[in-house]
Amino acid sequence: MSTSTPELLRMEGLRKVFPGVVALDGVDFDLRRGEVHALLGENGAGKSTLIKMVSGAHRPDAGRILVDGREVRIHGAQDAEELGIATIHQEFNLVPALSVAENIFLGRQPRRLGLIDRPRMNADAAALLARVGVEDVDPRTPVGELGIARMQMVEIAKALSTRARILVMDEPTAVLTGDEVDKLFRIVRSLRADGAGIVFITHHLEEIAALADRVTILRDGSSVARVPAATPQDELVRLMVGRSIEHQYPRRQAPTGAPLLRVRGLSRHGAFQDVDFDVHAGEVLGLAGLVGAGRTEVARAVFGIDPYDTGTVEALGRQLPRHDINAAMKAGIGLIPEDRKGQGLVLDAAIEENLGLVTLGRSSRFGFVDRAGAHEAARRIAGRLGVRMAGLHQHVATLSGGNQQKVVIGKWLLADTRVLILDEPTRGIDVGAKVEIYELVNELTAAGHAVLMISSDLPEVLGMSDRVLVMSQGRIAGELPAHRATQDAVMTLAIGTTTPNEPEASHVH
Repeated sequence: MSTSTPELLRMEGLRKVFPGVVALDGVDFDLRRGEVHALLGENGAGKSTLIKMVSGAHRPDAGRILVDGREVRIHGAQDAEELGIATIHQEFNLVPALSVAENIFLGRQPRRLGLIDRPRMNADAAALLARVGVEDVDPRTPVGELGIARMQMVEIAKALSTRARILVMDEPTAVLTGDEVDKLFRIVRSLRADGAGIVFITHHLEEIAALADRVTILRDGSSVARVPAATPQDELVRLMVGRSIEHQYPRRQAPTGAPLLRVRGLSRHGAFQDVDFDVHAGEVLGLAGLVGAGRTEVARAVFGIDPYDTGTVEALGRQLPRHDINAAMKAGIGLIPEDRKGQGLVLDAAIEENLGLVTLGRSSRFGFVDRAGAHEAARRIAGRLGVRMAGLHQHVATLSGGNQQKVVIGKWLLADTRVLILDEPTRGIDVGAKVEIYELVNELTAAGHAVLMISSDLPEVLGMSDRVLVMSQGRIAGELPAHRATQDAVMTLAIGTTTPNEPEASHVH
């Protein structure tokens, strides 16, 4: 690709102001035919606002957008589609009750004699699903029955169905396994070879060198640099956050004490079997495994969201009743779910209200909420976590992903949670915010709390855990101490094979 390659998209001097926040301030960006152009920046840098301009969800207050060299006004999704633009958002735009095929062709269903041609729609959907590597999904399946990774592939199939020339992908790999990421990259390279332009947003810096041609970096709402994709990662980080980050995984081990959480023989038919583990005061226990291994299901059962058939859960020496969230919370267990927007936050409520969700009961007297005390507690914890906000009154939906995650963590810190379960704690979060969250984990363990960290990001598990448990097909396949936990050792256990070159992990009984 050369500088003479035709431009598909150009944005010049884009500015967007929301109440109390300048989201974009003179941003420039361009996309050429047959190019993958990565967009990089911290949470809150303006990436989401920029792509919402392209998709028609927001309109710029100043600046202009050109497609094929012609200035355009994009007033909605239909305008974007007519211009050949498709956007795959982080938040899925799917209707759970409708089938996969109906979601892919929503509003564009093929018709025959005035009626929807379902056989053709299902056949076309099957072809698109095969193209994105999920041939095992029946197009007639309701989307609500799929896991998050499969939903992501349906979103991609939906975008491909529009035959878009400009494809915007916002964190498309965040919920995918290694194999699924490889499939996605093959699709992207195929689209690039066909002349499409792809705007690729990611927080995984290694993906940029593997896939992108160029990188534009946003910081505080401005475009601060445009560099080749081969730029070293530490330089990309410096440009993103305005400073160097010495240690990506700054784990500081703390003295370990008695077990604060003890799980024995936990089983639920079809989900997990005979799960045993302890999490001690002062330690981070990592839980690794492939998507579908049962990690999240175990976390939900421990916290009381889902029932289990047999086994016991003890917190601080007391056995907990099964399927009882209130009992788990009273015992000092907190859960930060993998779906922070759907399960961890009330999006249309203020930051202050979200921070007080767990402690609402204890801040009430005679049925009245101590608003002054709750406000002061929320102000203190938001300041401690460095939440970037216009004020505590700001709706949490308007925060960046990293700041939303800080609010989710903050509500449990206010509750003085002794055992914190983190399920995919940094998914969709930039490297700067990740380090801030890791430092919070260090603070918790230094104060004698226990952390159970579930993550599909293997370097994160290895970098932040004192011990690593690996799940495979619903069972604990083995345990690795930090000094012996390598990516190869974890993957060997996760896929249920052993290799003669790898030292055996101790198996948990």
